[in-house]
Amino acid sequence: MKATRVKRHRRIRKKIAGTKDRPRLSVYRSLKNLYAQLIDDETNTTMLTCSTQQKELQDKVKGNNMNAAALLGESIAKGAKDKGIEIVVFDRGGYLYHGRVKAVAEAARKGGLKF
Repeated sequence: MKATRVKRHRRIRKKIAGTKDRPRLSVYRSLKNLYAQLIDDETNTTMLTCSTQQKELQDKVKGNNMNAAALLGESIAKGAKDKGIEIVVFDRGGYLYHGRVKAVAEAARKGGLKF
């Protein structure tokens, strides 16, 4: 299962890359938590990172569910806005655009990010 996801992710990454002006919004989904990063692939740097393990998000929601994913999307959008980033490239990490990954993307759009 993991090998299939990694293969899909490599195929996706051939087509997309983040820049300083338009970073890549990468989503990783573990069994217990969700992680989102804004990455500049030209300089190989992470510009911003958020996860459901952060204190501010842990206090609001317990568990790894759709509500936590929505809060993560809003949090990453807010952090990006603070850094002056409005447009990103969405990288679903080889996961299907469904469930928690979709919830992160829709909440980030709702927070003001453009894909």
